Amino acid sequence: MALRKAIVAGNWKMNNLVAEAVALAEEVRSSLGQVRTVDVAVCPTYTSLYAVGKALEGSLIQLGAQDAYIKPSGAFTGEISPQMLLDVGCMWTIIGHSERRHVLGESDALQNAKTRFALSSGLKVMFCIGELLDERKANITNKVLERQLTLGLAGLSPENLENVVIAYEPVWAIGTGETASPEQAEEAHVFIRGWVAKVFGDASASQMRIQYGGSVTPKTVEGLFEKENIDGFLVGGASLKPVDFAVIVQACA
Repeated sequence: MALRKAIVAGNWKMNNLVAEAVALAEEVRSSLGQVRTVDVAVCPTYTSLYAVGKALEGSLIQLGAQDAYIKPSGAFTGEISPQMLLDVGCMWTIIGHSERRHVLGESDALQNAKTRFALSSGLKVMFCIGELLDERKANITNKVLERQLTLGLAGLSPENLENVVIAYEPVWAIGTGETASPEQAEEAHVFIRGWVAKVFGDASASQMRIQYGGSVTPKTVEGLFEKENIDGFLVGGASLKPVDFAVIVQACA
């Protein structure tokens, strides 16, 4: 862990109107101060990105989006391009969240296209992977992760990977109150880092930051962050509570 700077990001999902999002951003900013030892990002809805970015100006908190499309512009009703995200101040986008995969039916191939285009456009990517409960019960977690990594990161170079964070989010733990045990999470992170080493080399693997996501709370964060291969968190519900989010960030500092 000593080699890698922790990263904690808040995925606000489809929550908060603009005024609420700005108020939340201001509370997060005042709760955290100028934390320098952890990279912190928040990912509001598209409609709040510009206003939240303005509220965070001058702070160290980075702005991210929850998704990005595979074209710069054109007849793609309802989609938002990386260029538009950069235009409102985003540094990051989440790609491949389980809700995109399993609720909206997006394929590994689409996640790959999104990742490659976001990176080539100048965004950094938090790339999400994780298994369903049935897949864990069937003892095929590693097989699922390998497929998502192999197909989702196909065509990337080690240089591309410098702007990617992998987020391991067991789908059965997202929004359920269930959290993978520190041992379960570490086992998955070790597998992911091993895959990166095999495909991209040891240097990429040692530098790769791997977040854990899945009902992360102030109560669960310390046991998870003590593990060698857990480099931060992608936080859902707790990121909507400034005090809880601050506790999670401080635990990584």
